[in-house]
Amino acid sequence: MKKNLFISIKLTMVMIILCAVLYPLFVAGIGKATPGGGKGKTISVNGKVVGYENIGQKFTDDKYFNGRPSAVDYNSGGSAGSNKGPSNPDYLQVVKDRIDTFLVHNPGIKKEEIPADLVTASGSGLDPHISPAAAYVQVKRISAVRAIAENKVRTLVQKQVEKTILGPSVVNVLKLNIALDNLK
Repeated sequence: MKKNLFISIKLTMVMIILCAVLYPLFVAGIGKATPGGGKGKTISVNGKVVGYENIGQKFTDDKYFNGRPSAVDYNSGGSAGSNKGPSNPDYLQVVKDRIDTFLVHNPGIKKEEIPADLVTASGSGLDPHISPAAAYVQVKRISAVRAIAENKVRTLVQKQVEKTILGPSVVNVLKLNIALDNLK
């Protein structure tokens, strides 16, 4: 019995050192080697950090491009999807409400023209990107609110489209809105 107890204590100590000390140090070391040093890639304007490149933000003012909806209201403390499927009536109502809201703020756009990523949340709830189509469908509203020619806003969107290696092209909403604020 004493022999088994001593082996159990030794194994517990080894696992504590391995799991509670060595593994976290290893992960922290990898984080330090990444861009941003494990603190994330910040985006600054005039020396002030305004956000992170890979965490979405909520933009509700009509003079800005809207990002993808968030199931966690953009709370980066805990990312999550809604876990509701297309057969869930509550989920369908949320999507319908998002469509109705979008149509109110974007007159002249038809329901069929709204890209899915503007009315459905991503799996993480923090997606900082939208599709180019989702950005282009908002150009008319931005142009009208800011009194900027549509072709100028469309060109700005075109310049912000990021090509990805394996997936579709995307637009980072925060970077796009910063570029929009700097547009003369």
